Amino acid sequence: MEDLLLKIANIFFYLFHTLLIAFNLFGWLFSATRKLNLLSLLLTFGSWGLLGIWKGWGYCFLTDWHYDILNRLGHYQLPSSYIAFLTLKLTGWLPQAEFINTLTLCAAITALCCSLWANLIAPMSKRK
Repeated sequence: MEDLLLKIANIFFYLFHTLLIAFNLFGWLFSATRKLNLLSLLLTFGSWGLLGIWKGWGYCFLTDWHYDILNRLGHYQLPSSYIAFLTLKLTGWLPQAEFINTLTLCAAITALCCSLWANLIAPMSKRK
């Protein structure tokens, strides 16, 4: 029974974490999700930076929880980055850590800038 629950939790984390990443990157595009997108991005950067003080820069509690489940299912030696993990899972290619970390940070900063613009700057320019 525990094995079944772990497999269900694994599927949940694959879906939820991957959809959250996509939402963080593109949620600012839709007016109905812009505020939630900005909050999600701020929480993501908070996890990376604030929790990162104790756990290491870029720490993500979702990755930590998912990796714990994967370990319990017998999967070990997982990449430190969830993006690298997804890339490996989807393509069979494991990118170098420095490359994937730089790409992830650049994409997240770009998404944050777009979200800040969509939430704060664009509405002000429409009022004028």
